[in-house]
Amino acid sequence: MMAMPDPNDIKALLDWQAELGADEPLGEVPANRYVADPGHQKAEVAPQATQSAIATDPVSVAAEMARESASLEDLRQTMGEYRHCDLYKGARNLVFCDGQPQARVMILGEAPGREEDVQGKPFVGRAGQLLDKMLGAIGMDRASPDPQSAVYITNVLPWRPPQNREPTPDEMAMMLPFVKRHIELVDPDVLVLMGNVSCQAMLGRKGITRLRGNWQEVSGRPCLPMFHPAYLLRNPHAKREAWADLLELKARLLAE
Repeated sequence: MMAMPDPNDIKALLDWQAELGADEPLGEVPANRYVADPGHQKAEVAPQATQSAIATDPVSVAAEMARESASLEDLRQTMGEYRHCDLYKGARNLVFCDGQPQARVMILGEAPGREEDVQGKPFVGRAGQLLDKMLGAIGMDRASPDPQSAVYITNVLPWRPPQNREPTPDEMAMMLPFVKRHIELVDPDVLVLMGNVSCQAMLGRKGITRLRGNWQEVSGRPCLPMFHPAYLLRNPHAKREAWADLLELKARLLAE
């Protein structure tokens, strides 16, 4: 007869997994990502096909798929079918967008967090709540039906990185063609880059404390780098600069 496991041993194992960064279960049975799917029969692959797969450039594949997306719905579906970025394997949802597609302002964040991954929408956690208050202070609202006061929100990455780590350069490079196509389809008057990751993706530079508040140009449209709301939660003293950037954004919209 098999002995029952000691509850203390089980607790110790769970504590050990938590220390490694496992913050939530995704299923009752662990998935081994290093073996082939047992539900599919292994097929023989010709040498030419193997060489072609090895030579496939994920960024080129992303660029081709993005070009073929004629609408936002097409783009959402295409991104969901893209399988070269492994982040999708550990994510619950693809986080595509929120807000009004006809809005004059498009906000580009970094990557989904835990709450965003659960709900499938960008900026819905504590940082998102702060963002809503910031926008409300200048008369803007993601839920507004009026393009003049509405905003459209998305991220550089549509999937949550493990333990909310920063995206790698390879992950950003793979998603960049989709981001650029996303901007083309929405066609906003002004683009706001929230945080270092979005600045690195679109401007090729980091250092948000130097970049914030200084207008740039991305894809032929004005672009304003700003502190990410998550940064403001950790550094409340920077809210003064964030308020100045919001006023600058409002003034730009009124001038155009």
